[in-house]
Amino acid sequence: MASGDAKARKLFPAWLEDTEEAEWHNTMDVKARHPRADFLPGNRVIFDLGGNDYRIVTEIDYERQVVIVRWVGYHKDYDKIDARTA
Repeated sequence: MASGDAKARKLFPAWLEDTEEAEWHNTMDVKARHPRADFLPGNRVIFDLGGNDYRIVTEIDYERQVVIVRWVGYHKDYDKIDARTA
């Protein structure tokens, strides 16, 4: 992703702040806050941002309340990765 992408520079800090405030104990909690989130095996969660222009691949440890960001980028680049292992 281009470091100068103005839209992303606004969206990612907002997503991060929202994520830091969240208490997610399971996928239903995530879905309640982010209805468009997609779920993969291994507690992987894919978030769409900016009208689906960007994707964030995460791994969530619900017990410890930790979200690990595994990949961030444009949706077009997301299609080139394996989100299960990224």
